[in-house]
Amino acid sequence: MMNINEAIEVIAGSKRIVGFSGAGISTESGIPDFRSPNGVWANNRIIYFEEFLNDREARIESWKQKFLIWPGMRDAQPNAGHYAFAELERQGKLIAMITQNIDGLHQRAGNSAEKVIELHGTMTQAECLSCRDRISMDEAMSRVEAGEEAPECRLCGGILKPATISFGQSMPVLEMQIAALSARQSDVFIAVGSSLVVYPAASFPELARQHGAKLIIINRTPTPLDSEADLVINDEIGKTLPLLIGEKGRQIQITKQTK
Repeated sequence: MMNINEAIEVIAGSKRIVGFSGAGISTESGIPDFRSPNGVWANNRIIYFEEFLNDREARIESWKQKFLIWPGMRDAQPNAGHYAFAELERQGKLIAMITQNIDGLHQRAGNSAEKVIELHGTMTQAECLSCRDRISMDEAMSRVEAGEEAPECRLCGGILKPATISFGQSMPVLEMQIAALSARQSDVFIAVGSSLVVYPAASFPELARQHGAKLIIINRTPTPLDSEADLVINDEIGKTLPLLIGEKGRQIQITKQTK
């Protein structure tokens, strides 16, 4: 069992921390999540990858959805939780920042691109599914606004798609391998803002724990891995994570602690 003061000491003494973030860290920056009753999927039809590939009307609908979502994501700002992970990297403690998010806020907060492992891709760019050329999402959205309902690659004419992982699309092999290796090498694994129900992403905290890492979970609601964690905090990430890494903050109530 680990209390908050012990967790602060463990983090202070660590050199191999892995961060893991879900939608909860970005909702604190005003970005809606996908799964809640008021989330993105509640208000938009889910378009599966095969449908996107084979049906131009589905591609048009998908781009319309992204056109509505993108401004809020583009204009969102990193919060104290994002900056806390960036501070851990600055201190030389963070070996990887695994994220389920597609908003690029970890990089904007100061985490280096090579440390951030985007399991579900990124909304900040669009990618050609044929030649793999990428353009910025701002450029893609400008083309949609100008009348290109389903923009195509200007290099090869291939299908252009937001560089995110859609339903039915394979997870990125390299990112999954790097995330698994990082989890096995970690001595502290800090999972924040994730329900930890979506696999294979949720397997990484389990993997870290199996290889001896201390597991810390910060989430507003309970998760299936709480019983495996060394410390569980049900509170806001932007208030609690800075405290854990040694920054001043308000006292928090630890609602559950496990060994």
